[in-house]
Amino acid sequence: MQRESAQYDVIIVGAGPAGLSAAIQLKQLAKKQGKTLEVCVLEKAAEVGGHLLSGAVLETKSLDELIPDWKAQGAPLETPVTKDYFLYFTSKNAYPLPVPPSMKNHGNYIISLGQFCRWLGKYAQTLGVDIFPGFSGSHLLFNEKDEVCGIGTADMGIDKKGEPKSTYTPGMDLYAKYVMIAEGCRGSLTRELENRFQLRSPEQIQTYGIGIKEVWEITPTQHQSGTVVHTIGWPLDQKTYGGSFLYHWGKNLLSIGFVVGLDYENPYMDPFEEMQRFKLHPHIRPLLEGATRIGYGARAISEGGFQSIPTLAFPGGILIGDCAGFLNVPKIKGIHTAMKSGMEGAKSVFHAFMENGTSTLQSYENNLQHSWLWPELKKVRNIRPGFQKGLWAGLLYAAADTYLFRGHTPWTFKHHGDHQALKPAKNYSPIAYPKPDKKITFDKSSSVYLCNITQDENQPCHLEVKNMDQIISINHRLYKNPETRYCPAQVYEILKDASQKPYLHINAQNCIHCKTCDIKDPTQNIRWNPPEGGSGPNYGDM
Repeated sequence: MQRESAQYDVIIVGAGPAGLSAAIQLKQLAKKQGKTLEVCVLEKAAEVGGHLLSGAVLETKSLDELIPDWKAQGAPLETPVTKDYFLYFTSKNAYPLPVPPSMKNHGNYIISLGQFCRWLGKYAQTLGVDIFPGFSGSHLLFNEKDEVCGIGTADMGIDKKGEPKSTYTPGMDLYAKYVMIAEGCRGSLTRELENRFQLRSPEQIQTYGIGIKEVWEITPTQHQSGTVVHTIGWPLDQKTYGGSFLYHWGKNLLSIGFVVGLDYENPYMDPFEEMQRFKLHPHIRPLLEGATRIGYGARAISEGGFQSIPTLAFPGGILIGDCAGFLNVPKIKGIHTAMKSGMEGAKSVFHAFMENGTSTLQSYENNLQHSWLWPELKKVRNIRPGFQKGLWAGLLYAAADTYLFRGHTPWTFKHHGDHQALKPAKNYSPIAYPKPDKKITFDKSSSVYLCNITQDENQPCHLEVKNMDQIISINHRLYKNPETRYCPAQVYEILKDASQKPYLHINAQNCIHCKTCDIKDPTQNIRWNPPEGGSGPNYGDM
């Protein structure tokens, strides 16, 4: 069976806030100029929003610019923030701290990112954007000038041995004049582009965190609509970057999340278990008594900020959104910045379309530098790396940077690779995490069940281990297999064969596409690739 092909003016990979904002902006610009522009958005999830996971508190700055009448258009922003709290936790107490200016949320809204992007997607479709959910962009297409000229989608219906099944359907080759990559954190196409076109220098190392989130339906007496709480401290040690969020929204809903910087050192640490332990704190547990957990998910977060932004334009296209790393870490917000990058990218692509040339895609970075996005990220560039010396040093530096220097320091701190941070297991003792009570705390298996994963197990494993021997010779012997702990979905297990030799077993059907394994593996031996389109979690209203 032959692969079919189609031609568009612009192809956007990823129907998140960046990709959909770019699509909407392109159509708006074309309409204003009286031009016809064919725009296609590919989304690997089975539906728009299916793989999206965020806290999430939305700053409406970008939305106000993109769709000024968003209220009249029915945007799902229903819970305005009413209160902010910033707490330091010990094992038994919670101490209030001054709320930093960057974490004050007056005028912002607590939302479901999945709901929000489904609304953006419908709005884009009313403008004539073609959105294709269930199609993963598996590879880039290049022309004779070595310019990106399109995206190839993955074949469907391939079994584990790589042979076609009865359901086999070949993928499509979608060609375009310009390609916008908006595939989110640690994207596979982004990685290929960075390597092929040397978009990232050694000084632009990206650093990451893992965010684990649960949604609970709590009792009305415990619900405080619009309340935002952030915490630092326990249960993490003083060397490990991270903290929690609690957002009261909707009808008696509580989003509770825990973020751990992936530059942690202790190979016995399990971010999932740290979150479960966190929920037992005397300040948190009463919120969850008599409540029902209705959602679970996890994903990696790009935390590098300003100094980790790579070259954004490549021959034939640009990077937008979280694949380029526009998260404002001190604000704990990235939706408004992702949207703005997509909007400014759309302006650059539309200008290139009008001029009929790719060289003008370089104007994208210039557009960003003259927008509010660039100075917003530049001012806070040193706060996240300031925590590399520990919690108290980080807090002290953050205070000085914010209140004394006001973000105008003449220096820029560097990051280091997260996979390089792990220390040998012999330097630590295993962590005794409390057993799940199945009321407040849970195990990974029951949590993954809430992710609503759809994946045909008879397909090639999308988790590629380059050297299986290293899993035992290095990961097992030196680090006691940290992949069995940092994975929040119990994908990786160490089993023993008939001769009692350990080996790695991969439960690929459990994967929730967080990509932590691709980031944290100490030898960079594990590579995450997109599975068959439509596979993975369906987070719904997470």
